[in-house]
Amino acid sequence: MISFFVCLLALIVGYFTYGVLVEKIFAPDDRKTPCVAHPDGVDYVPMKPWRAFLIQLLNIAGLGPIFGALSGAIWGPSVFLWIVLGTIFAGAVHDFLSGMLSIRNDGASISEIVGTYLGGGMKQVMRVFSVILLVMVGVVFMVGPAGLLAILTPDILDVRVWTIIILVYYFLATMLPIDKIIGKLYPIFGICLIIMAVGIAGATIFHSGTRPMMEITLKNLHPAGKPIWPLMFITVACGAISGFHATQSPMIARCLTSEKQGRRIFYGAMVAEGVIALIWAAAGCAFYNKTGGLMTGLLEAGGGNSTTVYNMSISLLGPLGGVLAMIGVIACPITSGDTAFRSARLTIADWFHIDQKDTKKRLLLSAPLLLLGYLISFIDYSVVWRYFSWSNQTLAMIALWAGAAYLVKSGKHPGYSLIAAIPAAFMSAVSVTYILIAEEGFKLSTSIGYPVGICVALLLTVLFFVKGLLPALQQKK
Repeated sequence: MISFFVCLLALIVGYFTYGVLVEKIFAPDDRKTPCVAHPDGVDYVPMKPWRAFLIQLLNIAGLGPIFGALSGAIWGPSVFLWIVLGTIFAGAVHDFLSGMLSIRNDGASISEIVGTYLGGGMKQVMRVFSVILLVMVGVVFMVGPAGLLAILTPDILDVRVWTIIILVYYFLATMLPIDKIIGKLYPIFGICLIIMAVGIAGATIFHSGTRPMMEITLKNLHPAGKPIWPLMFITVACGAISGFHATQSPMIARCLTSEKQGRRIFYGAMVAEGVIALIWAAAGCAFYNKTGGLMTGLLEAGGGNSTTVYNMSISLLGPLGGVLAMIGVIACPITSGDTAFRSARLTIADWFHIDQKDTKKRLLLSAPLLLLGYLISFIDYSVVWRYFSWSNQTLAMIALWAGAAYLVKSGKHPGYSLIAAIPAAFMSAVSVTYILIAEEGFKLSTSIGYPVGICVALLLTVLFFVKGLLPALQQKK
């Protein structure tokens, strides 16, 4: 239990210390934000900070900090360290820079931002990559809550029926102005999400006598012996850092009325998500701990899935509390799935310069995206999740390199770029190593995957130093 509270405190302290440092390096100012400069009543809509925070939190806190954290907990409480350190030094920095750079570039999507700072070639790659990721996210966050709702409702309302119902909602949320559905429903969902997290945390602490919360150990407790590096770092996904967030932050960047709201909304929402992930990881370790400390119980339950979450919620909080918790877990992914498809629409609109004030043009983009998402939903959920997890962290890597490039070019001290370059290099090693050794990748041995992944990360770091950091340092002299 001590480890849990220390980690929780570290996340809070990180927001008020490292978060302030990141904000000072970026230096938000009083320039007009996109929604103030040219509101359009659809996507560029001014919002109050508290509402923008809740929307940002619910956008990014889909199944990732719940399913991802529970799946990461199969390796044991070492996952706590990655959630805390990843959130403070990588994920929150990633989200802050993605959002603030969008504001500085008139609300541009992440693909356009990457193109501005990493070149036209990377822009084209990111355009395709981000749309594919967003559709996969929409599918993951469509099938996941459909599975949870099917558990709570009569048999006639099976997963396929709930998938179609959620898809209809996604269509409306993708098409209509952001303040019509998303802006009105998210505060309600936010209350459910907060109560759910507090309830699970409180119940886990209360039951610590019979299900003791595990303390941090660096020992690999995965029953099948799968390596922590890089599998756990990919599996946790949104609970520590997520490229999906880079596609969501620009959507809220179009609604902020001041740059100075950035740390609270972008960095703060990621820290809040880190807290959610920590709670579920700690609860999973305690609830499923069996067989001499090995996480066989959680592995047998399938890691993070609908059944795992349902069993934990009902057992820890009772029927009424369990249903309330489940509502929070259901709202969480739905409020990321709808904005995933919405962000895909905006990315394509930015790509082809399609004016989104026109309802027909929004329909022209939205309908094919949602149809594609429905077709992909027939693929095995676990397969989609694995590919989503890897592509998610790869996009985060690229977004961080773009943030580092901006900081080099910003005219400030080039050394400040290290707040983005260091986590970018780390995530480069994670992403490359994973795709080389994973079952859905090249299935190479770790003796090949590890050194190649590290070498690629070092190569990218050297390239960044030679092409960006070194020339900037010489100019400073």
